[in-house]
Amino acid sequence: MKKSVKTITRNKVWLHFTGIIVLSLFCALIIYPSLPQSFPGQGFFNKFFPHLGLDLQGGTHLVYQADLENLPSSDQESALEGVRDVIERRVNAFGVSEPLVQTSAGDRLIVELAGVHDVNEAIQKIGETPLLEFKELSEIEPVELTEEEMAEVKEYNETKLELAKNLIERIDKGEDFTELAKTYSEDVGSQEAGGDLGFASRGIFVPEFEEVLFNQLQVGQITRQPIKSEFGYHIIKKEEERGEGESLEVRARHILLVTADEEYKAPEEEAQWIQTELTGRNLQKSQVEFDPNTGQPIVNLQFDSEGKEMFADITRRNLQKPVAIFLDGEAISVPTVQDEITQGTAVISGNFNLQEAKLLVQRLNAGALPVPIELISQQTVGPTLGKISLQKSLLAGLIGVALVALFMIIFYRLMGLFAVVALIIYTIISFAIFEVWPITLTLSGIAGFILSIGMAVDANVLIFERTKEELRNGKPLGASIEEGFARAWLSIRDSNISSLITCFILTWFGSSLIKGFAITLGVGIIISMFSAIVVSRTFLRLAITKTFSERLGLFGVKKK
Repeated sequence: MKKSVKTITRNKVWLHFTGIIVLSLFCALIIYPSLPQSFPGQGFFNKFFPHLGLDLQGGTHLVYQADLENLPSSDQESALEGVRDVIERRVNAFGVSEPLVQTSAGDRLIVELAGVHDVNEAIQKIGETPLLEFKELSEIEPVELTEEEMAEVKEYNETKLELAKNLIERIDKGEDFTELAKTYSEDVGSQEAGGDLGFASRGIFVPEFEEVLFNQLQVGQITRQPIKSEFGYHIIKKEEERGEGESLEVRARHILLVTADEEYKAPEEEAQWIQTELTGRNLQKSQVEFDPNTGQPIVNLQFDSEGKEMFADITRRNLQKPVAIFLDGEAISVPTVQDEITQGTAVISGNFNLQEAKLLVQRLNAGALPVPIELISQQTVGPTLGKISLQKSLLAGLIGVALVALFMIIFYRLMGLFAVVALIIYTIISFAIFEVWPITLTLSGIAGFILSIGMAVDANVLIFERTKEELRNGKPLGASIEEGFARAWLSIRDSNISSLITCFILTWFGSSLIKGFAITLGVGIIISMFSAIVVSRTFLRLAITKTFSERLGLFGVKKK
């Protein structure tokens, strides 16, 4: 028995129509501010798409070769990725729109800079070897307080004491210590980790803190009163012990509420990061490891013999203070020194996930394993040439759309007119997605978008021809339209899915130009399916009236 075609009520058709109009207006409002007053004019794409590719905006295409001969094969990939990361951050400093930096052929780096005006400066900046530096905070002499300031400080410190007592009461009532530490603790080195200080031996913490932790608290206990030290008020929780006697180590969490000094204040100028003698040349390598107790990712640093001595001095004079690691003048990690490190091996721990730890290792190795790079190819595209290509592409697209619209109206009459309206809605939605994403537009991307217009029309042609067949066989208009869509859908679905698979493969494995084509084509295909199956279908369902049923000539069919 033949399956009947599903029907839809008139109210639902109008509901679909209203939804299409609302969606179209919403997308139109997104792109309206970008339309130039002289539209369509030569400034349209320049104003509408802030992310123009190299071939349209002008710029330079650079190919570098990295010298990896002196590195072990196990370190080459990591070093090259580290250099790629450094170069990407360097070109971002030029304000480049969507810069492309990628590795290729094992030892090559491809850099595309769209809209760069001083190409020589960019080449010089990119070619520098990554600079890794370890810095500490400068010491600044405090200034004595006035009597009024001393009164204010005392009031401020009393407020912190009351807050500390309140937090202890909340912990007693069952609130989680870790979450309170994340919210209230002012120790930047342990706040994100919920106040976790890790395992530490005697001699690491200030005397007041150490006395309570090692001599007064049992495992699992929390201080009953806030503990005052030079840093402020501490709430301490003793979590674990290991070892005995002099080798005893304790793991604790704390909440620190920083107080102000009642005699001195910080000067107006802030402490500055100052260089130490320790640099990337002293860092042999870094790698991701896992804490055996918590399973959390940590970053392990290994220094050479000279770096071992320098790092020991740095950690000795910066106990419980931050030491920053800078790459090309930008701080990439600011760990707090928990104890003196004399073995030449350090660990950076924190609330890392695996991806963050790998990225930090990549950046550290970019400075620890300097990889010289040599410029072997340079191609420059002038802005004038890109502008001409842009204008020609726009003209070709407008002519193509006009001819397609004319064809559809001549051959399919009323159905063709509906298809043209659906095509306009398709274009509005596509431009809105290009604006919101945003998509970097290249010549190949324009080609992909124009091709997707043809595929949108192709879907309508399949549907309309099926509908005309049913009308010629004498079926009513409504049944013919529904049957036409039902019969055409399988072909439309299969062809578009195969095209989307191809787009995905091109995006995943292709170069930048091919990716631009694949992305715009893929977006266009998805929207074209919506345009043909939803928009065109809704318009045709609205035409299912007695008036149009008696005038089949409007559908390109002679009435029998």
